[in-house]
Amino acid sequence: MSDATVFVVDDDAAIRDALSLLISLRGLRAQVFASAEHFLETYRSEWRGCLLADLQMPGMSGLELQAELKARGILLPVIVLTAHGDVATARAALKNGAVDFLEKPVDDAVLMDVLGNAIRIDAEQHTVTHARAAAAERLGRLTPRERDVLRLLAQGCQLREIAQQLEISPRTVEVYKARMMEKLGCRTLADVVRAGSELAAGRA
Repeated sequence: MSDATVFVVDDDAAIRDALSLLISLRGLRAQVFASAEHFLETYRSEWRGCLLADLQMPGMSGLELQAELKARGILLPVIVLTAHGDVATARAALKNGAVDFLEKPVDDAVLMDVLGNAIRIDAEQHTVTHARAAAAERLGRLTPRERDVLRLLAQGCQLREIAQQLEISPRTVEVYKARMMEKLGCRTLADVVRAGSELAAGRA
């Protein structure tokens, strides 16, 4: 969590300062914003951590900020904090993907527990996204014929069957298979099946 930051968005300066102090004292980094618009203007795709946003603010509300992040494909986990909560609003926030919906004043221990959970979610999402990008990059190195061999191997076809389907010799299939496995870093049949699933999923 060394790179994780809690991004606090609240129009109340006193609350921003109090939350920033609490978060810092608990060993996390905090960065504060007076409005949702300012956060969106400043946001960088490499940011890791979570967003703690007030519900009611001048201009864009916390729910509107959450919806805008979703529309932009920004996966930063969102926690909505409000002094004016109700069931319908909480349901809307959670339905739209918020990690949690907290009412002010919030217990310090509860807040830190929720923040820690959100940061873990972000780390897991980042790991998955990075792995998918790396898989797509590896698959992108394959020639069309190597992709054909990968696809058929992953479907359980034997080398002779692949040779018949592609109308090439079994020896040529072996050459393509060796090149494909080297490019993908595959060492076992299980690796080939996983790579074939990634190819079928359209990640490259």
